[in-house]
Amino acid sequence: MNGATSVNGPQHAGATGPFAWIAEQDRTRRAAGLRRELRPRPAESALLDLAGNDYLGLTRHPEVTRAGADACLRWGAGATGSRLVTGSTALHAELEAELADFTGFEAALVFASGYAANLAAVTALTAPGTLLVSDAANHASLIDGCRLSRATTEVVRHADPDAVAKALDGHRGAAVVVSDTVFSVDGDAAPLAALAAVCREYGAGLLVDDAHGLGVLGAEGRGAAAAAGLAGAPDLVCTATLSKALGAQGGVVLGPAAVIEHLVNAARTFIFDTGLAPAAAGAALGALRLLRREPERAGRSRAVARDFHRRLTGAGLESSAPDACVVSVRAPSADSAVAWAAACRAEGLAVGCFRPPSVPDGVSRLRLTARCDLTDSQVADAADIIVRTAPRP
Repeated sequence: MNGATSVNGPQHAGATGPFAWIAEQDRTRRAAGLRRELRPRPAESALLDLAGNDYLGLTRHPEVTRAGADACLRWGAGATGSRLVTGSTALHAELEAELADFTGFEAALVFASGYAANLAAVTALTAPGTLLVSDAANHASLIDGCRLSRATTEVVRHADPDAVAKALDGHRGAAVVVSDTVFSVDGDAAPLAALAAVCREYGAGLLVDDAHGLGVLGAEGRGAAAAAGLAGAPDLVCTATLSKALGAQGGVVLGPAAVIEHLVNAARTFIFDTGLAPAAAGAALGALRLLRREPERAGRSRAVARDFHRRLTGAGLESSAPDACVVSVRAPSADSAVAWAAACRAEGLAVGCFRPPSVPDGVSRLRLTARCDLTDSQVADAADIIVRTAPRP
C-alpha cells in the first residue's frame, strides 16, 4: 500500500507527502455536508447577531471597552509570561477577588481561556484510580479534560442523577462528577441540586462548567451554583468563561481556597500557558462591575430566550425550551441546517449552525443566543425570518 491514504490516518509518506490522507478526510467531510469554513466578520455588520454568546450585550459596551483599553495602556498588550513568572498582575488578582465575591466562592483563578480552565480543573483534580463520571452532553473541553486525565471515565446518560448514582455505586476510591450547568447545544440546565445530593451520598466531588450560566442564572446573574444554593460548598468546584456574558476573554476556576492553591501548583494549562492578556482581564472586570450595577440584564436575557421559544414553537418548529439564553431549532439534516443558516444570513440574520460532531445526539440544528439588548421588535423580526426560511418537508 505504498503511497496509500486512509481516513483513519497516514499510512506511508509516498510521493504526495506525509499529509496526503488529509485530502481523503476532506472528501469524507464534504460528502457528509460537514465541512467547516472560516468566515471573518467585519468590525461593523448590518446582520442581527444571534450566533455569538454576548448574552448581556457587553462586548461593545463603552464602559467595558474603555476598561479593556485602559488596562492595555497601563499593563501592556500581553501578560509577558506565564502566571507564575511575570504573567500575574495586580489586575489579575483584582479580577479573581471580585469574581469569587460575586459568585460566592472562597477563591478564584483566572486562565487564558475557558477551555484551559476546564482542562486544568479536570486533570489536576484527578489521579490514577479516580473515577470521573461525565454527562453525555458535556462540552468538548470537559471531554478532552477527561481524556487527558489519568482517571477512569464513565459517560452517563444526559442530566440523569440516577445514572450518576449507579456509576458511583460500588466505587471505593476518589470520584468526581463532571457536568455543564447549562448545556451549550440545547440550552437545558443540569439538575445541580440533585447531582450534589448524589455526590454527597457517595462522597464524590462535583465539578461544573458554568460557561452559559455565569451572568445569566441566579440572583443578579451570580451563576448556576448560586441559583441552586451551592455556591461556596466545600465539595464543589465551578469553572466559567469570561467570553460570554461578560463579553471579554478568558476562563476562571472557582472553589475552595485549597483547591485553587493546588491548581496553581499542579494545573499544566496554568503553569505553562501565558497569562490572560491585561486588556481581556480589564474588560472582564469592567463588565462584572457593570453587571453588579445593572443586574436586570440577566433577567432580560432569559426573557428574550423564552420569547424566541414561544414564537418558534407557536409556528410549528421543534425548538428547545431554554433554561438560560440558548435556544436551538432542529433541522432535518446537516445540509438543510447549513442552507437554513445561509437563508437567514441572506435575510440579515446571523444564527449558529450546529452539526455533528458538535452535537452529541447527531441531530443538526440552528442555535440562537438571546441578548438582553434586543428589542421586542428585533425578536419578532428574527423569529419571522427563521420561520419563513425553515426547510419544508
